Amino acid sequence: MSPNKFKTWVEATRPKTLAAAFTPVLIGASISWNDQALSVTSTSIAFLCAFLIQIGTNFANDYFDFVKGADTDERIGFTRATAAGLISPKAMLNATIISMSLAFLFGLYLVWIGGWVILVIGLLSLLFGVLYTGGPYPLGYNGLGDIFVFIFFGIVAVMGTYYVNALEWSEASFWASLSVGALCTNILVINNLRDVEQDAKVGKRTLGVMFGDTVLRWEYTFMILLAYAIPPHFYVQLNYSIWIFLPFLVLPIAIMHAFKVWTETDKRNLNSLLENTARFMALFGLLFTLGIVLG
Repeated sequence: MSPNKFKTWVEATRPKTLAAAFTPVLIGASISWNDQALSVTSTSIAFLCAFLIQIGTNFANDYFDFVKGADTDERIGFTRATAAGLISPKAMLNATIISMSLAFLFGLYLVWIGGWVILVIGLLSLLFGVLYTGGPYPLGYNGLGDIFVFIFFGIVAVMGTYYVNALEWSEASFWASLSVGALCTNILVINNLRDVEQDAKVGKRTLGVMFGDTVLRWEYTFMILLAYAIPPHFYVQLNYSIWIFLPFLVLPIAIMHAFKVWTETDKRNLNSLLENTARFMALFGLLFTLGIVLG
């Protein structure tokens, strides 16, 4: 494989969005460590599976959006490899299958550790990763993408990580998952806000297409508020120490992002905000993790 081809495949994984795979596992593992239940092996495999599912989902989106004609010349988002002719549709579909299959194979260890409930969670994660843009009723084309992201990249990922470590459910992991789900959803919100006009033309019914830009701006703002409501809950109700407020160190960054969401008129500039929203999720997650460990 030539260096240029390798670079194309790396870009097709959308590395700027992989915080959505990294952060929930990190936080779920930190809570299990705090409860003296951390398994390095289970956590490592959970990280691997999360990355493979995220990458597989990105490959599937690239392929199915091309097949459905959603990626047109009017697109203002990042280059899609299939639509741009950089990777063939067959190769992208095969990459999707390989990524999801590897996630399933590595996940069998977690099934062996955690039992049938992890099998169900894993299969649903793989299935909905494909159905986000594929199948007869794609979630992302029918206003359900935000719910999918919040549940599977937030609640399921954080609580599932804790479970494969401690082999029991955790109230703390549930509350932490709300912060993760909210910030992960905001990555999608920026994506949808940027693409409202283009999505409407190709029949992609995101929340922005159905309800308008203002609803997305309020959604972004609410998700930030939800994320920041969780550390105080940890402090007051779950008896964590003052360190749990570490994410508030980057609250000014969140405020600046929200301000840009409400004021930016050139939607091409939202590409940089999408990257920054993903980076913010990772930064929030690192600080929250540190607060949990020190707490």
